[in-house]
Amino acid sequence: MKKLFLFGGLIFFLAQIVALAVFAAYNPDVSQDTVAVNEAVQTVTRDFENMSAHVKTASPDYAVLDNGGAVLYKSRPEVSDSINEAIAHRDTVLDVVRGGETVGKIIIYNGGGESLAAQKQVAVAVIAALVVSEGAVCLGYALYIRSSVIKPFGRLKGFAERVAGGNLDIPLEMDRRNVFGAFTESFDIMRSELKKARLAEAQAERSKKELVAKLSHDIKTPVASIKAVAEVGLAVAKSPRDTANYTQVIAKADQINSLVTNLFTATLEELQQLTVTPAYIHGNRVKGMLENADYLHRALLPEPPDGTVYADALRLQQVFDNVFANSYKYAGTDISVTVNGADIIIEDFGGGVPQDELAVIKEKFRRGANSAGIEGAGLGLYIADYFMTEMGGALVVENGEHGLKVTVKLRKN
Repeated sequence: MKKLFLFGGLIFFLAQIVALAVFAAYNPDVSQDTVAVNEAVQTVTRDFENMSAHVKTASPDYAVLDNGGAVLYKSRPEVSDSINEAIAHRDTVLDVVRGGETVGKIIIYNGGGESLAAQKQVAVAVIAALVVSEGAVCLGYALYIRSSVIKPFGRLKGFAERVAGGNLDIPLEMDRRNVFGAFTESFDIMRSELKKARLAEAQAERSKKELVAKLSHDIKTPVASIKAVAEVGLAVAKSPRDTANYTQVIAKADQINSLVTNLFTATLEELQQLTVTPAYIHGNRVKGMLENADYLHRALLPEPPDGTVYADALRLQQVFDNVFANSYKYAGTDISVTVNGADIIIEDFGGGVPQDELAVIKEKFRRGANSAGIEGAGLGLYIADYFMTEMGGALVVENGEHGLKVTVKLRKN
């Protein structure tokens, strides 16, 4: 396509050069036909005494004047009707002689100017057409550059922001026929590898949690036994010393139990490392975020919220990405998106989730019963809910009329 545009532009440029050269070298013949002029003079001389009955038989147009300058005949209105006008127009002026005496003048019309003007108009029209055609080629090439170079780099920018924000689920759209097709494919391979690494990390995190839970159980069981024996001993203790010892054992058992519980819940604290910096952004940007999130084009997107909303653009994009990604993975249906004030309501047609799962679906590492065989870490809605809370909004998950309904409640200006 690029070679075609360049070749077309070169052809039109050379055509303009040729047209200009032809016009510059053209020298029109403006001379009069001597034979036709002589014939006109002879017929006028013959009919001079009765010009009202004169009939033009020669090819040139002309006018006949008497010696006083009065017009006796004109073959067409454009012919000069005075000597001064004829001189200005570069017409040929000849004497009409009868019996050896000049009885009048014949003005032979010079049509070379009209011919030159007509040819000039043709040349201007040809050059203008070539210029317009060349402009069209340049415009087409500019559009081609925009679609094949500028837009792909724009998508790469948004893709890089998503990857930097931790969203590795949405692939990078690419056109292998594009000049940057292989380049963008390399970026998507990077995303895929990072996603694999992230899933492996999540698996390691789950393994760590399972290990902590197992160790907690293993530790709590003997501690509970120790505490139970101590409580029995305390109940039968007869001396103050024994009572104090058993009481101390019970207190230490409770302390160990608290430490184990803290160890179990410590894995939930790392989420606080994700920073959220909300600001006022125009509602029009929200529609662009929805378009980016709906990369499979399964939703008919509505008009954006009016005015401004208070949100972190990067984190809000992650929220929409996670919601749409969940719908793609677990429902696989069309998606309904509506706007109610500052609320963005996203609903699929997958039938929803059981009511007992709905209450815990936003918890960390929680996945529904329909997630078997589908990759994921159970973090999407958990992270989205955290981001919305930090932005002063909320994420409401419920069963709608057709399927799972997620309402992203934004804070208005």
